[in-house]
Amino acid sequence: MTVEPRAALDRLIAALEAHHHAVVTRRSDDDPAVDDAYDVLADAYEVYEESLATVYGEVTPFYLADEVDDDDDDDEDEDDDLEDLDLDFDDDLEDLDDDAAEGSAADQPQPARQG
Repeated sequence: MTVEPRAALDRLIAALEAHHHAVVTRRSDDDPAVDDAYDVLADAYEVYEESLATVYGEVTPFYLADEVDDDDDDDEDEDDDLEDLDLDFDDDLEDLDDDAAEGSAADQPQPARQG
């Protein structure tokens, strides 16, 4: 079900006003009212963007970025995963050299001589 762009715009404007009010009247650095208003604003924007795209084939010049904290945590997890990998290539090369020496030409079947 597609929301009419005008109704989505009205909701976005109301969400912007509510977010502004929450920021201006913030009671502490981690006031949950600001977080809630942020979430409502993000949702209203997504609905407006989707309705514009669906009805008119247009988009806004804005985008919602992923939260920075989530990206930093992902990078740390990837670094931990890399540290857990066995990346000792020298030992692997030595094992290959040993295997090659064991399977020398003397061990290989020789073609029959015709004479």
